[in-house]
Amino acid sequence: MFADRASFQLQSERLMQTLSDLGIRKDVLDAMAKVPRDAFLAPAFKHEAYKDAALPIGESQTISQPKVVALMTHALDVAKNHKVLEIGTGCGYQTAVLCKMARRVFTVERFESLSESADKRLQQLAVSNYVRQVGDGSLGWVGQAPFDRIMVTAASPQPPQALLDQLGEDGVMVIPIGKQEDEFQRLMRYYRRTDGSIGEYYLGDVRFVPLVGKQGVTAEAG
Repeated sequence: MFADRASFQLQSERLMQTLSDLGIRKDVLDAMAKVPRDAFLAPAFKHEAYKDAALPIGESQTISQPKVVALMTHALDVAKNHKVLEIGTGCGYQTAVLCKMARRVFTVERFESLSESADKRLQQLAVSNYVRQVGDGSLGWVGQAPFDRIMVTAASPQPPQALLDQLGEDGVMVIPIGKQEDEFQRLMRYYRRTDGSIGEYYLGDVRFVPLVGKQGVTAEAG
């Protein structure tokens, strides 16, 4: 076990250097370095934890590749005083990274099994500054709005209006936009301007599972 931990640590350091070479900010790298990605994977996939690849986590969902996690977190520009909404808890890895950077994270997952297993992993790692909910992520978390930052780890055909409405002053949302039948989706950064309007910025092409919900993809289509 100790040999595995040492090996994982070395692999993690190499991965962080690769991400640093891509221009990812130090605060993002520091947060990712503090979260053992292998802890969020089933035993059969732990040996691949620090490869730059998406891996299965159950319920036909995946843990995003580290480069995408780094890029999205970098673009979200999280500060220590921020209140963050995460749509798509998944295995809890991205949640843990955000918790290392923000004051509090509110995370929504549609699969109860994933939400519960993520909760157990986060508790084992002594991550506590989050609140979880099982529900329709495309509708956000109205009772806790507004949010300084919103991270969406599933693709929607268009930015859900409910989520844009829950962006606070100077708020930022990072989300993949596109249809599942397309080869790739567009990773977008939406931001609230000082006059209240919404601006947008294209970050690159990505591939994500669908955001299933009333303002995302219908369950039948997803």
